[in-house]
Amino acid sequence: MAERTVASRQTDGGNWREETREHDRYITPPVDIFETKDGLVVVADLPGVEPSALDVRVADAVLTLQAKTQHVAPGTPVRREYELLHFFRQFELPEQVDADRISAELKHGVLALQLPKKEKAKPKAIEVRVG
Repeated sequence: MAERTVASRQTDGGNWREETREHDRYITPPVDIFETKDGLVVVADLPGVEPSALDVRVADAVLTLQAKTQHVAPGTPVRREYELLHFFRQFELPEQVDADRISAELKHGVLALQLPKKEKAKPKAIEVRVG
């Protein structure tokens, strides 16, 4: 099962963004994808993301990862040399993935998704009755 990222388009400012996202500033999180005998494993780096600010969904065979970041340091910043940007990435799922059984775990800023393969159609014997 090969991964295909959903196509992006370039905006007037020269930035790349997916068609479906809001006008907030987003970056593409780095992702590793592994294939196992049971399916695909997607590992995404999402530093600064709390579970409540993470949205993982599947619609029309497209897996969407969207996460909002926030600074957790106490107090008001006096000087800020970097900005936490939100994350957004989409993948087109192959037909072999069972979207109803996808599971996700966020731990220490790393999202691990398990995308299991569908059970193959098993041959079924049909009983013939004499009537």
